[in-house]
Amino acid sequence: MTPLSNEEIARYSRHLILDEVGMEGQTKLKNSSVLCVGTGGLGSPLLLYLAAAGVGRIGIVDFDVVDASNLQRQIIHGTSSVGKAKVLSAKARIEDLNPHVQVDLYEEALSSENALRILGPYDVVVDGTDNFPTRYLVNDACVLLGKPNVYGSIFKFEGQASVFCHGDGPNYRDLYPEPPPPGLVPSCAEGGVLGVLPGIIGTIQATETLKLLLGKGTSLSGRLLLFDALAMSFRELKLRRDPDARPITGLIDYDQFCGVPKSGASKELAPTLSGDFARLGVTEIKAKLDDGWAPFVLDVRGLSESHIVKLAFADALIPHTQVAERLAEIPRDREILVHCKLGGRSSQAATVLAAAGYRVTNMEGGIVAWAQLVDPSLPTY
Repeated sequence: MTPLSNEEIARYSRHLILDEVGMEGQTKLKNSSVLCVGTGGLGSPLLLYLAAAGVGRIGIVDFDVVDASNLQRQIIHGTSSVGKAKVLSAKARIEDLNPHVQVDLYEEALSSENALRILGPYDVVVDGTDNFPTRYLVNDACVLLGKPNVYGSIFKFEGQASVFCHGDGPNYRDLYPEPPPPGLVPSCAEGGVLGVLPGIIGTIQATETLKLLLGKGTSLSGRLLLFDALAMSFRELKLRRDPDARPITGLIDYDQFCGVPKSGASKELAPTLSGDFARLGVTEIKAKLDDGWAPFVLDVRGLSESHIVKLAFADALIPHTQVAERLAEIPRDREILVHCKLGGRSSQAATVLAAAGYRVTNMEGGIVAWAQLVDPSLPTY
């Protein structure tokens, strides 16, 4: 193993005086490798602390660019990085923090075709993603490769953390054998998240990663840690392997498994009474409105979101979770145009309305797309 330089000994001195780390442990960290999938809310503190701790090789997978809305929680990025590739922004920050770390960049979407190649060289994989297809993909690849998967997830004021695929411990499918129905669990973009929450969960993931690399302490394998920021409380659930679970023998189409529509799928469906509804982009909707189309426009976001921005021609605000019980407030003699922030919650509401006999069109891309493509005077969030 490559030994520590005098400069590194000075840098890591607070580690070196810990009996549980010492020269031997710090040298292990220098010669270890970690792959972080995602450089968002969870990946930001994770990458910073792993780099500061002296993990010698860090891989980063992400194909997104920095957006101003990221900066409320994604602390590895800054205002000067808006519009820049996240992996490049993260690398610059890591190299400024610790030039002794090798940073590998994978500016591409993780897929069934490249996952085994990308995950293969690393000792530990950390899942910092926010979508179900990638979580299942990371899990299955770690099972096939025999690599620990340090898991974390966040939503609003709550977070989870665990370690999967470690020794004889359970994997992600033992916790969630099947994904939830598409759209049931809103993303942070739609549901929101307390900015400090990913810092807490991401730091827990970093702690578990360092423990695995050092071979110290008791990991979260076999345990699911639950955190509630509003109550400032931690709970723990025991996890066990499912003896009846199907073995993971290969990687699959995870978008299909999770019910995610393929890109380029048809945006227009003929409305019927069976639950189908029309889907139109904002420019098509604007053209129809200009031609005299006069639907009942239903906003299914939360009240707090309507205080940020709203469409002047919206007729009513009913949160998507309340649509089924408030059908009496929605006219049946007009077509219904339903929208939310990005299109996910409105799609759920449209399904409910169409099944109840309404003629419904969902605004694909939501009010954010309207602000970007139709009315740039509106703020986005």
